[in-house]
Amino acid sequence: MKPTIAIDGPAGAGKSTVSRRLAQALGLRYVDTGAMYRVVGVLADEAGVELDDAPALAALCDALRLEFAERADGVRVLANGRDLTGAIRSAEAGQWASRVSTHPAVRERLVALQRRMGEGGGVVMEGRDIGTVVLPHATVKIFLVASAAERARRRWAELAARGDPADLGHIQREIEERDARDRGRAHSPLVPAADALLVDTTSESVDEVVARVRKLVAAQGNP
Repeated sequence: MKPTIAIDGPAGAGKSTVSRRLAQALGLRYVDTGAMYRVVGVLADEAGVELDDAPALAALCDALRLEFAERADGVRVLANGRDLTGAIRSAEAGQWASRVSTHPAVRERLVALQRRMGEGGGVVMEGRDIGTVVLPHATVKIFLVASAAERARRRWAELAARGDPADLGHIQREIEERDARDRGRAHSPLVPAADALLVDTTSESVDEVVARVRKLVAAQGNP
């Protein structure tokens, strides 16, 4: 059976890029669970649902049809038939995701969906609780880390490339606040699994990190 690879870590550590590249290199499916929480946040904002209204957020999850579709320009995130790939990448969507993810009712519904996506292996799944909660029996567990300053710089560069002006100090404060919220939540906090392999991406390029992770996967007896 093809391996199941869990990649966790805080915002800006490189999970999405590394996971996508790894999935492509190994011929596996790619699932971005963080995008799922961003989708719920965006849908809540569109519908005028308060981010502390757990029952209403759970109802959004119950009605959610989600698909990660491979396209020529990359993986597109389709929610209820709509392409929300661009909308979920805003800074606001990231903050909304962090807030909706604190509700157990939301996490329970999305975790159930994530587990269905991981059935049968052959997947690289990234998020914040994949190795600990979603796929605790994953073949390989990787936990990416990077300094808050470097993660803020990456986010600033990403926004600058899109023509969106941003304050680097403000971005770093948001990242640190999100880290504290993600680590401190009672339900599925952001912590490495006991058997996760830690990879610090602070001073390495994407190519270097992908190469390191591929070696770690191979060392566990996988292609």
